[in-house]
Amino acid sequence: MAEVELSVGTIEYQTTGSDGPVVVFLHGVGMNASLWRHVVADLGKDHRCIVPTLPLGGHRTPMRPDADLSVLGVARVVAEFLERLDLRDVILVMNDWGGAQALVADGRGERIARLVITSCEAFDNYPPGLPGSNLYTAAKMPGGIAAAFGLLRLKPMRRLPMTWGRMTKRPVPHEVMNDWFAPLWSSKEIRRDLRKYVLSVPPKAELLEWSERLRDFDRPALVVWATEDKVMPPEHGRRLVELLPKGEHAEIEDSYTLIPEDQPQRLVEHLRAFLQRHPVGSP
Repeated sequence: MAEVELSVGTIEYQTTGSDGPVVVFLHGVGMNASLWRHVVADLGKDHRCIVPTLPLGGHRTPMRPDADLSVLGVARVVAEFLERLDLRDVILVMNDWGGAQALVADGRGERIARLVITSCEAFDNYPPGLPGSNLYTAAKMPGGIAAAFGLLRLKPMRRLPMTWGRMTKRPVPHEVMNDWFAPLWSSKEIRRDLRKYVLSVPPKAELLEWSERLRDFDRPALVVWATEDKVMPPEHGRRLVELLPKGEHAEIEDSYTLIPEDQPQRLVEHLRAFLQRHPVGSP
């Protein structure tokens, strides 16, 4: 695990793979870089894979107390991360977290050569679905984040519809989830960071404006959605493709939101096919 110092604090990241095209993977709330472990194991054979752990609750080092951890603020963390590591012509891949809209709307997408959006927050689906609404309600109450994630120490609670049961069709290994949740169990500062993010959702009009700004992204983009997604509506994937000037659409069956967990090999197949059609460096 490597580290880089940004304006908000220390960001950890994993880097692996060859000297090929650079792929940066982004995860969602309450997770860390390990979400992408299966995809990286394959794609890393001929790509340089970089996976930062974003300050969304799974990070181990608290951010500075004054850090902007709003939705737009975290998008700017991603932009600063790419800049600090001097990453150019990046293939940016995200799941669950919908920060691509904010990143492009904020005019910070110049380092992105290819954009891949897989089952994630879009349009006004913030916080997303039943799990997102449950977390938002908890965040509004004193001690609510600690209570919500404290319940996830009990393994049966992890498969409830209001927690993680609608995020994956198959249970995430408990050792992986323990690693995701450990910072929130042990650190009030990490819980503070997550609370700042969860309560930062902007008004619906601003969210929809972010979506519209995807029309400005003029490079190849791939939108991959889980057909059985219960948190991120599949029609959102089709609407995103209509916004992206060079957008392509693919669907994956037998999966919920976290496609890297449920169907990593199918996702890799779509990624490879897309990058073969649109190799980095081509128009």
